[in-house]
Amino acid sequence: MQPDKASLIELAKYKMPFGKYKDQYLVDIPEYYYTWFKQKGFPKGKLGNMMQQMYEIKVNGLEEIIYRIKREF
Repeated sequence: MQPDKASLIELAKYKMPFGKYKDQYLVDIPEYYYTWFKQKGFPKGKLGNMMQQMYEIKVNGLEEIIYRIKREF
C-alpha cells in the first residue's frame, strides 16, 4: 500500500481544533492523549481519522517521518 502524499502533508500540517492541545500540530501532541482517545473513541469524521493515523504513527515510533514532511512541505 502506497501512502497518499497529499494526505501525509495534510496530516503533518493539521492542528488540533479543540481542547487542551488546541492549535498544536497533531504530531506535537503526546502519545498518551491519543491512547486515551483510542480507549474512549476517536471523534467522528476527518479529525477522528487523522487522530487514528497519528496514534498508529506514534505507537510505531514513526513521528520523524511526519516532522520531516512538516519541514519540507
